[in-house]
Amino acid sequence: MNRYTLHETFVVHQYSVDEWEAKPHNHNYFEIIFVEKGNGYHTINDIKFSYKEGNIFLLAPEDTHHFEIKQHSKFTYFKFTELLFSGKVNLPDRKYWLQRIEQLLHHPNIIPGDVITHKEDRNIIWDIHNLVLEEFKNEKIYYQEIISNAISTILSIIVRNISEKYNSNQKSVPAVGNSKIDLILSHIRQNVYDNELTKISYLADTFNMSQSSISTYFKRKTGESIHQYVTKYKMKLVEYRLQHTEFTIAEIAYQMGYTDESHLTKTFKKHFSMSPKQYRKEVTLSS
Repeated sequence: MNRYTLHETFVVHQYSVDEWEAKPHNHNYFEIIFVEKGNGYHTINDIKFSYKEGNIFLLAPEDTHHFEIKQHSKFTYFKFTELLFSGKVNLPDRKYWLQRIEQLLHHPNIIPGDVITHKEDRNIIWDIHNLVLEEFKNEKIYYQEIISNAISTILSIIVRNISEKYNSNQKSVPAVGNSKIDLILSHIRQNVYDNELTKISYLADTFNMSQSSISTYFKRKTGESIHQYVTKYKMKLVEYRLQHTEFTIAEIAYQMGYTDESHLTKTFKKHFSMSPKQYRKEVTLSS
């Protein structure tokens, strides 16, 4: 096993094994797993499927997984935390990339298995995989920025493939249903950054229901009003950004569609009994 580190925000592990000795486990970081050779079975969140050479898997925090080796296998793991994309590294459009990674955080493995559908995308990701390994070994100037942007590109391609696969094959999704409430919830989560797209009037038009009907239906199915759900979901994202990014409170407020910092602070205090600044301070002290 070879191990490379990038200030502990990014780690590369390589395994060449005939038998998988690790027990089913989860973790608090992301993993992109490349199957260099071999075949067998991979179980993610209790769902078992076969794997083969060329497969690419994504594990989000809290996912549980293990392998069963049939033929001698070699894996390369890219393990990383969100700090790889912190303000210390130059990543263009960090806000928009963060929106994509948050979709993965809150919907890990909605379609378990190989995450790439398109052959062209698979070839691109494997080329980037080779680039990352070379940058790690050589550590030339700007290698940190190159690696950060490379991983961002891989994740963007993965999100694109997962989104297309989910939209075209909802019946096969084990973790997400295809009832109307699931579609409404999915719409809210994907558009939570845009207040116009989560208004009751917009949802009613989109799902061919009256405003009163969709409000009653949503409350009956979830136990919450649409406004309550949207607000709670936003607070989850705000909490995550306070923990894992260096955005100011004002920047987070703008990103989440609040009129100003005081509006976000007032809402946050209702849910966490402290201001965002106090919350971030406590997280910093406890880390």
